[in-house]
Amino acid sequence: MNTKYEKLFETVTLPNGVELRNRFVLAPLTHISSNDDGTISDVEIPYIEKRSKDVGLALNAASNVNDIGKAFPGQPSVAHDSDIEGLKRLAQAMKKNGAKALVQIHHGGAQALPNLTPNGDVVAPSPISLKSFGQEQEHDAREITPEEIEQTIKDFGEATRRVIEAGFDGVEIHGANHYLIHQFVSPYYNRRNDEWGDHMKFPTAVIDEVLKVKEQHANKDFIVGYRLSPEEAESPGISMELTEQLIKTITEKAIDYVHISIGDIHSETREGKYAGQERLKLIHKWVDGRMPVIGIGSVFTADDALDAIESTGVELVALGREILLDYNFIEKIKEGKEDEIISYFDPEREDNHELTPNLWKQFNEGFYPLPRKDK
Repeated sequence: MNTKYEKLFETVTLPNGVELRNRFVLAPLTHISSNDDGTISDVEIPYIEKRSKDVGLALNAASNVNDIGKAFPGQPSVAHDSDIEGLKRLAQAMKKNGAKALVQIHHGGAQALPNLTPNGDVVAPSPISLKSFGQEQEHDAREITPEEIEQTIKDFGEATRRVIEAGFDGVEIHGANHYLIHQFVSPYYNRRNDEWGDHMKFPTAVIDEVLKVKEQHANKDFIVGYRLSPEEAESPGISMELTEQLIKTITEKAIDYVHISIGDIHSETREGKYAGQERLKLIHKWVDGRMPVIGIGSVFTADDALDAIESTGVELVALGREILLDYNFIEKIKEGKEDEIISYFDPEREDNHELTPNLWKQFNEGFYPLPRKDK
């Protein structure tokens, strides 16, 4: 290994005492490859095993906690006890080579797809119309009732129980990317006048429920993380000032890390008193050492990964599109072969990437922004 990259292979200890073997995280990538009923498919097992083999922490794709929260075709489900057997296979594959394996527990909220939910029903903190994953036309989301909110919180807890029973090492609560928990935090989506209009109430209620289930069904080694998006373009939306309040609220809870979902490691605050300052640096300062911070965003080379750690201060770096392009990314750095990392999509070389068929099709059709050999 080139000695300059040794920092990437340092261990990281979480607040619950669990040690991660290096600073790399497999991001919870939407692979649209589970069976139609949400059970784990045969094609996703080798796909996820390859991408989990070298990281310290591996996150499975966003997995819906109930049927009304399903936001992607081919989305894995943690909504039913009948999902557990397939999840056991997934856990074994992800943990096989030493990574800590987590499931990202998720509810689409307004972003859920009517063609995938019972009776086409879609709920949100407040009524809204929008386009979601792959849609050409907007769909309507109705206001979720207080009773449904309480049930949804319990659904996050039950999903956590299933994850524990399946043998995973933890869960990541998906509070990012305009999905339900994010929507409750956002003034753009949440215009309620009842108690749930408090932008901190729903995310903290979900965290509390997940931690309660951990206490009942797991041991202290079970990892609980939280993912968030720090600023949104919508107005009035989540500002960095509101993000600061959220960070300081959730890091008082017994969670083990926060994961910041942004498109570029060095993205800057758009407006407000923190305008022009890098979001990750601000968040790392606000967390103030209470737990590790995971950064993600446009990491395509070994130098990008090192820069993410050294320049922003974050303890962990998540690999998204790059580990889809080259599942040997980490191994190549470790073996001093970082110059051989594949950082572009080659539509002529399926063997380079070894994606699931559905994911290959999306890459080939340009669904995700990627460096390409043919462009």
